[in-house]
Amino acid sequence: MNAPLPPQSLDELLTRAKMMAGLSLGQLAAGLGWPVPPNLKRDKGWIGQLIEQELGATAGSRPEQDFLHLGVELKTIPIDRSGKPLETTYVCVAPLMDTRGLRWEQSLVKHKLERVLWVPVEGERDIPLADRRIGTAILWQPTPQQSASLRQDWEEIMEFIALGKVHRLSARHGEVLQLRPKAANAAAKTDCIMEDGTVGLTNPRGFYLKIPFTQAILRQAFDY
Repeated sequence: MNAPLPPQSLDELLTRAKMMAGLSLGQLAAGLGWPVPPNLKRDKGWIGQLIEQELGATAGSRPEQDFLHLGVELKTIPIDRSGKPLETTYVCVAPLMDTRGLRWEQSLVKHKLERVLWVPVEGERDIPLADRRIGTAILWQPTPQQSASLRQDWEEIMEFIALGKVHRLSARHGEVLQLRPKAANAAAKTDCIMEDGTVGLTNPRGFYLKIPFTQAILRQAFDY
């Protein structure tokens, strides 16, 4: 089956997302001609890729919004039976070199989170992957307060990186945004600034939204 074309308008994107609500991942995969893996151990990104395909996302792995022409980022979010997110949400790779002059206004985190289409998906492991249902999508823009919290965390994390202290950052840092290793395996290494100003090696890092932040977005949208 041919892949769906990118939506030409925000209304078209929202209509496609609305049509997915209530479908199982198996139904969506069958419509696209995709096989369903037995589990996500070797296919961690499968759900996101499936929904990207159905909605006609264009970014792939490029560092830009999934629907750049519409100014929208797509995020699938696994939830439990009460509607609580089951994991943190990956935003983008964190720059560990050449950080001088970086500002929040030009950051990839801000760009990615300016407008997000959240797609909740049942995520509890006792539900077979093919039977997990897709929820109602939410088009979200951060409130001034949410933007201020994101900015504050980003600036504090970037200051640690610029001072060569990336190894001192843990997932506990940040109120709403955290920095965590981001790599397929722990042996992956990338250049980073060290405390003495030299260049060293460390695991690649990514920015993630903490669960209470995304839970608040869902609560606000669904009023529960």
